[in-house]
Amino acid sequence: MIIKFKKINPTIGDTIPSPSYVTTGAAGIDLAAAIVEPVTVEPGERVMIPTGLAVDIPTTEIVGLVFPRSGLAARHGLALANAVGVIDSDYKGEILCPVQNNGEQPYQIKPGDRIAQLLFMPVLKAQIEFTEELSESERGKGGFGSTGR
Repeated sequence: MIIKFKKINPTIGDTIPSPSYVTTGAAGIDLAAAIVEPVTVEPGERVMIPTGLAVDIPTTEIVGLVFPRSGLAARHGLALANAVGVIDSDYKGEILCPVQNNGEQPYQIKPGDRIAQLLFMPVLKAQIEFTEELSESERGKGGFGSTGR
């Protein structure tokens, strides 16, 4: 599958790494911070970080999902405020990453730092149908923590 990317700001875009799979086994394409100067994210703060990229997803059967980088989350508490960003096939704007610092120390994002990863996944469209009864299951209506695990 060919996915086309567009550099939103070519001036900045030439100074940041192009989206790429860092290893042959990588599922996600790394996205870098398309910023001119470093941005410090204070503990508890949210900052919108541009990637300088837009993507052309060629079919409604594919979605782009933007995930946090696990190393940033584990070492520094840096995550995406929306947990996972959804890029629909009809969205043609810049990919933005709402970065949130859940850690205890300020974290500085530098121009070109890898801040998120983009995966492409299949989409299944559901036909919505209302009913009075749902099928039975072992769990039933049990909510959070109801399985005891």
